[in-house]
Amino acid sequence: MALRRAGRGYVLGVNATRPSNSWIGKPAVAGTAEAIARGLDPAAWRRLSAGEGTKGPRLHDRACLEPAGLDGAEYDDRRAGPWTRGLPVRRSLADGELAFFATWCPAGTGIATLVRVEGHRWAIGDGFETAETELGLDHNETRSWHGWHRHVSPVTLAFAMLAAIRRRANEAPPPKAPIRLARARQTSSAGRSRSSAASPPVSPSGASGPPASSPGRSGDAPTRPPHDAPT
Repeated sequence: MALRRAGRGYVLGVNATRPSNSWIGKPAVAGTAEAIARGLDPAAWRRLSAGEGTKGPRLHDRACLEPAGLDGAEYDDRRAGPWTRGLPVRRSLADGELAFFATWCPAGTGIATLVRVEGHRWAIGDGFETAETELGLDHNETRSWHGWHRHVSPVTLAFAMLAAIRRRANEAPPPKAPIRLARARQTSSAGRSRSSAASPPVSPSGASGPPASSPGRSGDAPTRPPHDAPT
């Protein structure tokens, strides 16, 4: 209820004994989450991945029911519009074990989106484990909010910085050109530079620049005044 009032959608794990009932306008279901899941039609299941794991995609069979539809403004004035209360079910491919979830999301949210959100729990669990073993997240004996906050906040900040550094360090380096090709490019560039420096500028007509003027040529100004010129 607190998440709904905050306008937050969610995917939360629940027990197999959680009761669920449908409302008017929805398929009729009633009973515990496990009993409802056992009675689903085989066509209701889809094989989806919750993300990549250490051994590849985390594949499970998935099904989702929407027992109720509500107006989001009933809990949060900023979230007007139809929202739904759902019951996703996950079935293991290995032994058929079932896991159950409760959802609150905008109407029309696809099961693939819900599965992707639910798959974040692996990354969250791994993050907690890493922060505890490497940074001492659980090494505190606080008895107040302030004491807990003063320990957890710096640890969380340090964990975020290390995660960013680790991601950059693991990025693939840019591709390198072969040594022979790189040297050929450098030689070609140097040759073009020397040719450009030695060649005279070319006019748009294709001829070289005008020749240097010399004294005594018609149209050229004399370089020295005549002897009888006034000084």
